[in-house]
Amino acid sequence: MSFNRISTAALAVLAVSASAAVARDNIQIAGSSTVLPYASIIAEAFGENTDFPTPVVESGGSSAGLKRFCEGVGENTIDIANASRQIREKEIKACADAGVTDIIEVRIGYDGIVFASRQSGPAFAAFTPSDIFNAIGAKVIKDGALADNTYANWSEVNAGLPDAEIAMYIPGTKHGTREVFEEKVLLVGCKETGAMQAMIDGGLSQDDAEDACLDVRTDGKSVDIDGDYTETLARIDANANGIGVFGLAFYENNTDKLKVASMSGVMPTTESIAAGEYPVSRPLYFYVKKAHIGVIPGLKEYAQFFVSDELAGPSGPLATYGLVSDPELAETQAAVAAETVINGGM
Repeated sequence: MSFNRISTAALAVLAVSASAAVARDNIQIAGSSTVLPYASIIAEAFGENTDFPTPVVESGGSSAGLKRFCEGVGENTIDIANASRQIREKEIKACADAGVTDIIEVRIGYDGIVFASRQSGPAFAAFTPSDIFNAIGAKVIKDGALADNTYANWSEVNAGLPDAEIAMYIPGTKHGTREVFEEKVLLVGCKETGAMQAMIDGGLSQDDAEDACLDVRTDGKSVDIDGDYTETLARIDANANGIGVFGLAFYENNTDKLKVASMSGVMPTTESIAAGEYPVSRPLYFYVKKAHIGVIPGLKEYAQFFVSDELAGPSGPLATYGLVSDPELAETQAAVAAETVINGGM
């Protein structure tokens, strides 16, 4: 793969364009803590194998990264936002309102969301969405009726689970992982247990019932983690009964400390995710500010480098760290090469 440094003359012409003058020469990236390890690997390899400076990669969560991305165009704004979910319409509008009108979406692969506990802790081996919802949902079905959740131990939720206190550490609302957790675990569990139907029967609309299904307990049994996965790991280190929600890659890099449970009878592996068998998986993305291509040296080259077969393919180093290769990687490569923006523009 060949990367060519942008000429000084080209930069001089671009610097006086309406897209903003840029003094820095390193790519600035922020966002998803799930994408962070992959982006860090790529950034280091990019700096070592090209003539461009090593990009600066920060975390902070998908929502926070996209908020920074949408602040505008120019040297004081980031070039790329990493995200463990797709950008929302309201974020696209916020970007446009700030002058960020051309956004390139790059899907890098797939990741699983896993439920893990301390190696030396209780034998949490298998969960279902119903188990998780009944453990931390704000209102659950008890004695045939909808009621406030007062379950204290997992064995009350499911007799097959350990008689250990409920202590779940879940992604905070600014994390893209939270959205997937809500959609594929809480909402599914709410429906499976009959809680959602009970809400509708009680007078809520379908939409309001879905929103209510996502409410979690506020009595300390469910704790939002606003930091990255290392904070969740620290909470589990401090509580032998703790169960954390992690990305598969983070778990696979901490198997000396964590053990993972199956979900709906399927263990989370790259193979089960690639086959579409593991139920709690999602695509991962990064978003490129097209106005910065040709202005920030190496920006397009970085995007192409990231999704190359050698790095993001099934035999690449990212797969070693838990990323499930995208079967449509070739289409992503073509879209990056053509600088195709969201909504089909060029």
